[in-house]
Amino acid sequence: MSQWLNKVISDARGVDDFLAPMRQQSLNKLETDGWPHARSEEWRFTPLSSLKERVSNESSLDTSYNVPQIDGLESIDIVFVDGVLRTDISKLSLPHGLNLCAINNASTDMQDEISRLFGQVKPSRHVFGLVNDALCEQGVYISLDDNCEVDTPLRIINIAAQDCDAHTRALVNLGENSQLKVIEHGFGSQASFTTAFAEYMIGKEAKLEHYRFAFFTGAAKQVGGSHFSLQERANLNSTFVSYGSELSRVDVDIIHAGQHANAKMNAIYLLAEGELFDMHSTIEHAVPNGTTQENARGIIGDKARAVFSGRIHIHRDAQKTLAELNNRNLLLSRRAMINTKPELEIYADDVQCAHGATVAEIEEKALYYLMSRSIPRSKALVMLNFGFVQELVNAISNEPIKQWLLPMLSERFANMEVK
Repeated sequence: MSQWLNKVISDARGVDDFLAPMRQQSLNKLETDGWPHARSEEWRFTPLSSLKERVSNESSLDTSYNVPQIDGLESIDIVFVDGVLRTDISKLSLPHGLNLCAINNASTDMQDEISRLFGQVKPSRHVFGLVNDALCEQGVYISLDDNCEVDTPLRIINIAAQDCDAHTRALVNLGENSQLKVIEHGFGSQASFTTAFAEYMIGKEAKLEHYRFAFFTGAAKQVGGSHFSLQERANLNSTFVSYGSELSRVDVDIIHAGQHANAKMNAIYLLAEGELFDMHSTIEHAVPNGTTQENARGIIGDKARAVFSGRIHIHRDAQKTLAELNNRNLLLSRRAMINTKPELEIYADDVQCAHGATVAEIEEKALYYLMSRSIPRSKALVMLNFGFVQELVNAISNEPIKQWLLPMLSERFANMEVK
């Protein structure tokens, strides 16, 4: 057991609210499982030494912060700074059928609803998810009524502004035949540790357009996850864009709980010199006639390390499943590293499934061709790098988000050039 985890368990025993029974279950498992060891398959490529002996600090509520704007995008913003909700939800103007409440300020009726959904989608195998279960006193519950379509995106913003531990949670419940757009937007570069987990219950014939931007860099350490349960004919279109930092990890779980559900997931990760990023995804096809398409592409800079583990599990009853997983990686130097592990685990016999992974380096001939046309090396590298992920960027249906990302990614690429 680590010094930091001992402190977590001690602090968790002092949390007493309406979620206490669920917290206690997670705390019991956390005490039983203990600290992840180096031989653990889930963590063997991602060292946790920087966190093991961490001394956590209390957050200061007078910290200043800036919320980045996305030009052309009107969104309903819910802002957390160092784990503390700074948005007065009662003053938000909400579309018809959309309901929001702070988890720590929920009415009795909302408490019953939150208790019923809390931890139902996120698997208990995520050790830092258990930490989040036990310690997240700040969070938001979002519900959308049946047959409601909300065009204005909800943006859940997590800012790591100072050296402290912070834990936030989002629960999102979409009613039948409803439509919603949600953006999880996290960033920070200060020495800190945050966990941010979100659970999505997507009802029958409902549609969710989802984005997760994990722009943590430098000494910021962040572990989080987005977890989805799809009912009959539900539709999920999800995009992840992540940078690397001292420790950065995201877990994704998509559960096909109803027939004829469709899930599409694209992921882009860009690592500058010396950074680390880890992505684990698990797709559970538990029922027949489900469709999944997952594409993940990474660009790994000098001395940086990426980890990708993607698993598609086809249960015995999940006949007529269509599932595809592809992971492509571009290394910018011989000192960059990727550990990639795509998996198919199939127990049904009437399915169409495929998976694959590639690792490549910058094509010197292509680079020479551009430079011979008087294009500077730095700009040529940006052009080649962007071409590698452009297909996934172009697949973003929200035009303001796409136009916001383009210059950010170009700048990121330029800073990743091996000197």
